[in-house]
Amino acid sequence: MKPLTVPKVLFLVGPTGSGKSALALKLAKTLGGEIISADSMQVYKGMDIGTDKASRQTRRRIPHHLLDCVSLSHEFSVYEYRKLALRAAALILKKGKIPMVVGGTGLYVKALVDGISPQPGKSDEVRERLAAEAAEKGLGILYKRLEQIDPVVAGRVHPNDEKRIVRALEVFELSGKRLSDWEKETVSLEQEGYCFVMAGLTLDRDELYRRIDGRVDSMFRKGLVREARGLYKKKLSVTARQAIGYRELFDHFEGRITLEEAKEQIKQNTRNFAKRQITWFKRESRIRWFDSTDENCAREIAKMAAEL
Repeated sequence: MKPLTVPKVLFLVGPTGSGKSALALKLAKTLGGEIISADSMQVYKGMDIGTDKASRQTRRRIPHHLLDCVSLSHEFSVYEYRKLALRAAALILKKGKIPMVVGGTGLYVKALVDGISPQPGKSDEVRERLAAEAAEKGLGILYKRLEQIDPVVAGRVHPNDEKRIVRALEVFELSGKRLSDWEKETVSLEQEGYCFVMAGLTLDRDELYRRIDGRVDSMFRKGLVREARGLYKKKLSVTARQAIGYRELFDHFEGRITLEEAKEQIKQNTRNFAKRQITWFKRESRIRWFDSTDENCAREIAKMAAEL
């Protein structure tokens, strides 16, 4: 009897500018894979240059999933991402290919690997009412209510953490079900029937920053200012409007900074973002790290995936 084959997924993560996209293309050719983007901004249609999306030509050679899948006005959620990513993985496996999740949005990667509970979405009305009550009567009133409703969550939330206290109460008001009960319904990637490996790319910090600065210069040459101007007057979601590379140019269009200042801010904000990505991924013990400048990097990651 043949052993059962468990579907496997390869994750390739790391900070922006570390070389994930180029390496993913090599691995996709070697392993017979297709790429699922794990980038919170590449999901938006029309944000191409500033998010460094793969070109149409590249996508014809190696299929990419979860690019250009929502409108600019849509407030895309991590819950939606996980649902679409699982759907893409199943589609790729049906073709006999390997799903390769590639990107730097740590929250998306964590949600896909560890699962996310199907709790209700946000309600501005409920949040505003609870926030007003906290402002009028004190946050302690809300915390005591949470202790009565959901002692499990109250036990791990600081009494001064208004955001999490309000969220837990909001979930209960909207669903009649405690947040701790919703969390028990979380299903991990392994529980979905997959096995996976996670590879992370490292790079000397000075070299990483040099690459980031060079990429921003390249984006300007490719027409980032023109692209941003075309988006400026459109209705954008809060998330889309805060995308690095666009929000700085929006400030320039409104006369608050010069074009050169906008470019320098994009470089600095991208460097800061890369530092936060490194901090996030370094906390993930399941990642095996590889030097992206090592000529054997792709071969070693392919070997790791093959051994899964």
